[in-house]
Amino acid sequence: MTGINDSWVPAPADLTLLANEVHIWRIDLEIADSLRENLAATLSSDELARANRFRFPEHRQRFIAGRGSLRNILGRYLKIEPQQVRFDYEPRGKPLLADSLAASGLLFNLSHSQDLALCAVNYTRKIGIDLEYIRSVSDLEALAQRFFLPREYELVRSLPPHQQQEVFFRYWTCKEAYLKATGDGISQLEQVEVSLTPTQQAKLLTSEDWSLVEFTPADNYRAAVAVAGSGWDLKCWQFTAITG
Repeated sequence: MTGINDSWVPAPADLTLLANEVHIWRIDLEIADSLRENLAATLSSDELARANRFRFPEHRQRFIAGRGSLRNILGRYLKIEPQQVRFDYEPRGKPLLADSLAASGLLFNLSHSQDLALCAVNYTRKIGIDLEYIRSVSDLEALAQRFFLPREYELVRSLPPHQQQEVFFRYWTCKEAYLKATGDGISQLEQVEVSLTPTQQAKLLTSEDWSLVEFTPADNYRAAVAVAGSGWDLKCWQFTAITG
């Protein structure tokens, strides 16, 4: 397993996903109206209805950009048009490929925060990714005490304020990535054990059957990806919406 590189480049035209690879796509959600309109044209009627239920325009626009980008990305691997991608949903709302496409073995997970999204893709391995924008949290210590294990909470509490926020969101993304991969809900956060320090990368202690990698996809963001098993290689791509 290799770490996250610092270069997010457009994927090659002859994109190939090998059986031992995990691909992570970085998606900008703040895009030109013309690009967003092209992406909206690929969405299903239920996705458009969901977009229209958002109260604030920026939330609706980000949803369209994220879901349209996801369709484009998956379409490249499946070698079909974005509008041909079909989804089913798990009880907690997590999207997965519909039965007609599931035979491909392609698995994915999407996360978004503010104006950025990440999509993780691989074959056959359960996978989860989480992205968080580092922001001020007024009740940070109370949340850490509620959702983290005692040792994790004590680490957060022991840090100076400028380090507390980053470490809090590092714990959160690591735990959430694992829970998204397993399909469990946020109520299980306190049952996921993660070891990290301000200077050391995180390690998942809950299970040795999973790999965990954390990274910084942009300034003021933290992210983590959890993948079943080990021995996989990582490639990072920047998604670029196509005009016309």
